[in-house]
Amino acid sequence: MTIPLFVLVGPTAVGKTRLAIDLAQWGRKAGDPAGEVISGDSMQVYRGMDIGTAKPSPAERRGVPHHLLDVLEPSEDFSVAKFQEMVRRAAEEIYGRGRLPMLVGGTGLYVRAVVDNYAFPPEEADWDLRARLMEEARREGSEALHARLARADPAAAARIHPRDARRVARALEVATVAGRPISRDVELTAARPSPYDPLTVGLNMDRAELYARIGRRVEGMIEEGLVDEVSRLLRGPGFGRTAGQALGYKEMLAHVTGRLSLPEAVALLKRNTRRFAKRQLTWFRRDPRVVWFAAPPEGADSPEYRRLVEGIVSVIAQKWKWVYNQVQAGHIISGGGRCR
Repeated sequence: MTIPLFVLVGPTAVGKTRLAIDLAQWGRKAGDPAGEVISGDSMQVYRGMDIGTAKPSPAERRGVPHHLLDVLEPSEDFSVAKFQEMVRRAAEEIYGRGRLPMLVGGTGLYVRAVVDNYAFPPEEADWDLRARLMEEARREGSEALHARLARADPAAAARIHPRDARRVARALEVATVAGRPISRDVELTAARPSPYDPLTVGLNMDRAELYARIGRRVEGMIEEGLVDEVSRLLRGPGFGRTAGQALGYKEMLAHVTGRLSLPEAVALLKRNTRRFAKRQLTWFRRDPRVVWFAAPPEGADSPEYRRLVEGIVSVIAQKWKWVYNQVQAGHIISGGGRCR
């Protein structure tokens, strides 16, 4: 039996967090949500990285259980393979409690790895080799690295953009360490059944308004104390390879360590966040399974927002009428019934 999995994606600052909480509480009494949220943000797993990741506070969660928040120290490394395993465990537990698992976030590779049950190489990452490859890409250009990949793994090179240095380096790393092309993992993925019956909803909005929201969000993070948060973490556990590259933290680390002034770091963070949002949209638009909705203008209880919630609830009901009715009635029992 596959597990129903509601997935909510979209660019940063579009309003996914609040929408997911409202959907989880739809039609239920306070304190008895129909769904539980699994964070699909690869950086919200870190304790203490709250402001820069826009992690919802306990008050903002409004009684809806959230998973994969605050499970690692920033000094610890994290990977998409670990994320996939943790989501699987959380989704099984949520469904077993008679609630709907809701994967919410904008880290495209991580979300896709869960939904499509990606196969990952069993070998540990070779961080030194990856660093050397990334340095080579910076020195000679990612296209030169891509040419090497084309010789080592033509299928992977055809799938990865020549300017995507990170994925090119990872493919070369696997080919070197594992002695086999990373495209073999793609073939294995295609043969692996997914444990989920997913419904993916995308939230988007006018580009100019989204960028304006991003600007306001960044300014709000600075006012809330992002610089102090980064300084405190730097004095405490420190930042590992993964957390140190998080959006908002790498820019403020450059400021805290004296490489950038605060205005320069803020401007860089706004620019990098806009670029990240654009990459998120590009990633999710490639997936024809995503059902897109327009996010309404900011406002707590506008008629447009209520229509949005009702529209998504209608799509959920059409997708999993049997499951949805059981969730609403609180009658899902682990292992009982059939999912269609």
